[in-house]
Amino acid sequence: MTIALAVVVLLRAWAVPGGWMVGAVLLFAWAVVNGFLLSRAVRRSVKPLEAATVAIAEQPANNLTPSFTDFDGLAYAITTASTHVERVLHNSSESRRELEAMIDSMQDAVVAVDPAGRIQWTNQRLQRLLPNAVAGGSVRIGHALVQTIRDPEVLECVRGALEERTVTERRSISLVPGRIFEVAASPMPGGGAVAVLHDITRIEQVERTQREFVANVSHELRTPLTSITGYVETLLDHESSLSPQAREFLTTIHKNATRMNRLTEDLLVMARVESSEQELHPMPVRADILVRDAIQAMSGLVQDEEAVLEIGSTTECEVFADPDAIVQVLSNLIENGIKYGKSKGEARSRVIVGAREIDEPGGAVEFMVQDFGQGIASEHLQRIFERFYRVDKARSRESGGTGLGLAIARHVVQTQGGTIRAESQLNAGSTFLFTLPKAPVNAI
Repeated sequence: MTIALAVVVLLRAWAVPGGWMVGAVLLFAWAVVNGFLLSRAVRRSVKPLEAATVAIAEQPANNLTPSFTDFDGLAYAITTASTHVERVLHNSSESRRELEAMIDSMQDAVVAVDPAGRIQWTNQRLQRLLPNAVAGGSVRIGHALVQTIRDPEVLECVRGALEERTVTERRSISLVPGRIFEVAASPMPGGGAVAVLHDITRIEQVERTQREFVANVSHELRTPLTSITGYVETLLDHESSLSPQAREFLTTIHKNATRMNRLTEDLLVMARVESSEQELHPMPVRADILVRDAIQAMSGLVQDEEAVLEIGSTTECEVFADPDAIVQVLSNLIENGIKYGKSKGEARSRVIVGAREIDEPGGAVEFMVQDFGQGIASEHLQRIFERFYRVDKARSRESGGTGLGLAIARHVVQTQGGTIRAESQLNAGSTFLFTLPKAPVNAI
């Protein structure tokens, strides 16, 4: 209506001579007045919308009841978006509280750091743990981890996770006096790392007590068992008047006393190895020499069992290890191969011993002891290196096995920086393989 009226007025003004100027003035005045009125209406409608938008951050969206005239669609869209954002924030807040409660309930201490090594959050376990160990009180969020934890193993573990982006594990004995911790640090997807400190003090104490008990009992048993074995051997060798039944009894006594002697000796060796009392003297030594020394050490058993012991492919590459300890490992593996390596239809065992270079970081040599016996089922391969574990208990007792040889071998190899494993196929034999690091070029 307003536009039509303006057009009529302009046409009449144009009809009057010289009226075009009056028409232009009227048109300009109409535009100014109309623009003023329009801008005032827009401002009047935007103000409630602006107030409602500001209120989004101050109250839930479902409590907003704005009244609009010209911007109802826009207001509805903003209100809907506000409701969704408010719901997401609420869920996120609830999830964070649940996560914090769960982490605080852990028995392990947990700390997370950003890529610069500054503490982002910790749980209550770490807060309770550190005030007794670190001067300056509790953990401070935003401060560098090195300002709170001074233990080098923990810091090195976190550094490895931050810089190398891999899971790093270490053992800490100086974080809290008298306590031992296993530290595991993992990189976080968004940067930074999280470290978990597991207290194993009690476990270490129990294991040390068990080792000391086993060592003491084995030591006490060795003397009477040696006496029993000696007296029985004397009776069997020098008493010709023994009845067949008495001789059978004495032979059984001698067999079992010998087996118990072996068990006590293996227990003493295991306790000594696990307690780090056995001093190792690593040095550069050629792999082929270790293989030949082990075969020579087993020559007596080879003759007694009428076995076949062969040298496979070897290498003159030097490894950095204790020669006596590695010869003992090879001897244990060879002895197992001779005892359990008879294939079906064969009267004698056949064992092959060898060594070869392999590609590993820093270089390594892999030693191999292969037999051609009945093999080991796959479900046993992961457990045969455990103490006292036997695949066939009756067969092991019959052959005089103690179940400790492979456990000792594993510990010795791992102590010298190597790994050990077994590969086997039923009725096709078994192969035991272990690696040792190559000797450094400048090794003395």
